[in-house]
Amino acid sequence: MIPFNTPPVVGCEVNYIQQAINNGKLSGDGPYTKACSQWFEKNFNTPKALLTPSCTAALEMAAILINIQPNDEVIMPSYTFVSTANAFVLRGAKIIFVDVEQNTMNLDINAVKAAITSKTKAIVPVHYAGVSCNMTALMAVANTHKLWVIEDAAQGVMSTYQEKALGTIGHIGCFSFHETKNYTSGGEGGAIFINDKSLIERAEIIREKGTDRSQFIRGQLDKYTWQDVGSSYLPSELQAAYLLAQLENAEVINNKRLQHWNTYHQAFKPLVKQGLLELPYIPNDCEHNAHMYYIKLKNLKQRSAFIDYLKQNDILSVFHYIPLHSSPAGQKFGEMKGEDNFTTKESQRLVRLPMYYQLSEVQLQQVINAVKSFFE
Repeated sequence: MIPFNTPPVVGCEVNYIQQAINNGKLSGDGPYTKACSQWFEKNFNTPKALLTPSCTAALEMAAILINIQPNDEVIMPSYTFVSTANAFVLRGAKIIFVDVEQNTMNLDINAVKAAITSKTKAIVPVHYAGVSCNMTALMAVANTHKLWVIEDAAQGVMSTYQEKALGTIGHIGCFSFHETKNYTSGGEGGAIFINDKSLIERAEIIREKGTDRSQFIRGQLDKYTWQDVGSSYLPSELQAAYLLAQLENAEVINNKRLQHWNTYHQAFKPLVKQGLLELPYIPNDCEHNAHMYYIKLKNLKQRSAFIDYLKQNDILSVFHYIPLHSSPAGQKFGEMKGEDNFTTKESQRLVRLPMYYQLSEVQLQQVINAVKSFFE
């Protein structure tokens, strides 16, 4: 069976983990954690990058940082993972779901504009499949209404919008290093980018259980104390050691995934001309990271048959999110504003094909042949 995903391994992870063990420092913010943070700050040009145990944790930190209060409203696409909403629900916010664009599956800017009220506190764009939202238009809307922008860039490491790294354009950016992502810190992990410098000091405090321990460690204080709300948002050095090995090979991983993506894309263009399926759309001002390769079929019935057919051919393909506004928790903690023109319909047509760093050319061709034979 060709799996849908396999965690990336470049070969030096074990050595780095062993070095971390030998260092005798396994808790957060050791040498490997700092090295990862510096890599992001240098390569992605963000004022402050902090590793977290997950993207979920990064989003929860963001909600605390912008002082989300009960009854605040937070706008986001319904087509996203539950963590995007949960982080703000935990602070008492009401989630305002909006429709997505048909071609990118990213939030619709006009729907965002129509959803803003006096209670709106923040907008959370989700860069689906590592393809950026229209951040120029989104930031213009946010600036006009004085709203926070929290980028859910869980899928966006190494992607750019107008040559700017995703996660560095809004006030805060959140990333995932789960094993299903392009880069992993050993199965779980994340990061938060603090792009608004006024938030940096408080971000460090929130991440350190609400204490000013980070300043103490740097020798800026002679003792540390409880200063604010917070939690334990630090990953271990073992996770950071695994991640650093991947970051040092980020271009190698990225180029290999892009090769796979482009091979799929060229192979399926004849099927598009025959009107049999639709392929991903990449706007001109976006550079994507080949996080996933999806196709869109006619409807839910055909997609189910397609997934079954590939499984019979020893290939695992999967659908993606069930729109949050249609879920029990989504209806309890939020509501859909505006029409659901594309969110439900498009989510029922979309199916993801195997995409990972170790995917071989033989496996890639096997998937392509199976997809073509389904339509024959």
